Amino acid sequence: MAVSPPVTQQITRTSHERPNKSAEVDILALRDCIVFDRHGEKIHFRSLYENKKAIFIFVRHFLCYTCKEYVEDLAKIPKCFLSDADVRLIVIGQSSYKHIEAFCSITGYQHYIYVDPDKEIYKRLGMKKEETFTREGSQSPHVKSNRFSGSIKSIWRAMSSPAFDFQGDPKQQGGALILGPGDNIHFAHYDMNSLDHMPINWLLQLAGVQTVDFKNNQIITV
Repeated sequence: MAVSPPVTQQITRTSHERPNKSAEVDILALRDCIVFDRHGEKIHFRSLYENKKAIFIFVRHFLCYTCKEYVEDLAKIPKCFLSDADVRLIVIGQSSYKHIEAFCSITGYQHYIYVDPDKEIYKRLGMKKEETFTREGSQSPHVKSNRFSGSIKSIWRAMSSPAFDFQGDPKQQGGALILGPGDNIHFAHYDMNSLDHMPINWLLQLAGVQTVDFKNNQIITV
C-alpha cells in the first residue's frame, strides 16, 4: 500500500496572522560564535548586529528548494529599503563557504551572507533537527514549487555541482531572528519544517523596513 507523503504546510499560524510570540534566545551564548564569509575569512557573529539592527535568516542547506525560493524573494528587497531603515539583512547557511558564490548566483541574492559549517549557532539557539508537520497553517507564500518538483530540482543541482553533497545537513531546520544593536532581541522564530518560514514582509515590518510587493518578479538593488 502506498504511503501518503507528509502534509507540507506551514504550521503554528494562519496566513493572516501577525507573529505575536518570539522564541527564547540566549544572546550571550552567541557572542563567541564564528561565521565565515564567501572568501573563507572568519567573522565574529556578534559583529554583525553589535552596532546595527539585523534580520538574520538561517537556511537549512543550500540545495534545499524551499530555501532557494525563499532567498530568491529576499533578493527582491531593494538595498535602499534596508539602508533607509539602517538595518542589515543577513543569510546564514551551514555549508562550506565555497558554496556561497554559486548559491548567490542562482538566487540573485546580493545582501550579506555567511556560513556556520559546524552549526554552532544553530545548536546554541536550539534550532530543530528533523521536520514536524501538522494540518494547521498555510503554504509558505515564498515557495512556488511543489514538494516533488522541488526535490527533483534539488537532486539535479546536487548531481551537477562540482562537489556532490547536500551543501549542509538536510535534517537541520532554520529560522529567523531580529537582533541588535547590542544585545537587543526583537524577534526570534525557529522553523518546524521546510515550509515554516516567516513571511518576509512580517520580518520587514517588525524591523521597521518598508515592505515589498513580491508579485513583481523584478529584482531591484538600488
